[in-house]
Amino acid sequence: MNAVALTAAETRFERPRCLAIVPAFNEAESIAEVVTEIRDVDPEIEVLVIDDGSTDATAAVAESAGARVIRLPLNLGIGGAVQAGYLYAFERGFDVAVQIDGDGQHDAQELGRLLDPILADRADLAIGTRFAGPRTYRAPLARRIGIGVFATLVSLRVRQRMTDTTSGFRAVNRRGIRLFAADYPHDYPEVESVVTASRGDLRIAEVPVAMRTRTAGRSSITTARSFYYVVKVLLALFVGLFPQTPLTIED
Repeated sequence: MNAVALTAAETRFERPRCLAIVPAFNEAESIAEVVTEIRDVDPEIEVLVIDDGSTDATAAVAESAGARVIRLPLNLGIGGAVQAGYLYAFERGFDVAVQIDGDGQHDAQELGRLLDPILADRADLAIGTRFAGPRTYRAPLARRIGIGVFATLVSLRVRQRMTDTTSGFRAVNRRGIRLFAADYPHDYPEVESVVTASRGDLRIAEVPVAMRTRTAGRSSITTARSFYYVVKVLLALFVGLFPQTPLTIED
């Protein structure tokens, strides 16, 4: 989110207070570069690293790079870590929050593109998609199939076309912050949180962005966890296809 990217929105709105939520588990090798890149793109974004019970120097490295750090006493998983960030954003009155993974796959140079529909009040939740626009990202075949299945089911549930529901590169406005601070899935939450947003009557938009492959560390999603993830999310989506009471967002 550089000065050029903000120009159009700032002609209509005062500059919003923006928080970058960076969940990280044992990402000491990459976290400094992630924090530095965000701050280089826009020094006014507050960077909050959620150290999700790491056993390495993730927290210390993040602090040295200039981030605020919340240290969780044990590993809650990506959903618990991200919700901790949303609670921080809600309690401190931030207008906008951005999720950026701590492994370096999300390119901070794409923040302006991701934030544009939020700042222009065209969406409450913007999701960076790897699979719309120029398709430079190539996931393994099995993963592409899984992503496609999830995208199809979520599209049916939210009644709009979605292409990348597993993307963790996202931005929300104050309505989204309020909703996710109160209700956010904990186990591999990216797919389910799109349904949560729809139930909360959030306007959802996908934004084509470039993403990188992991260059350091190791993914926490093993083969066994991948199987659990697929079964759990498919079950949650199946239940979500039935009519449910809309979520109410309260101040």
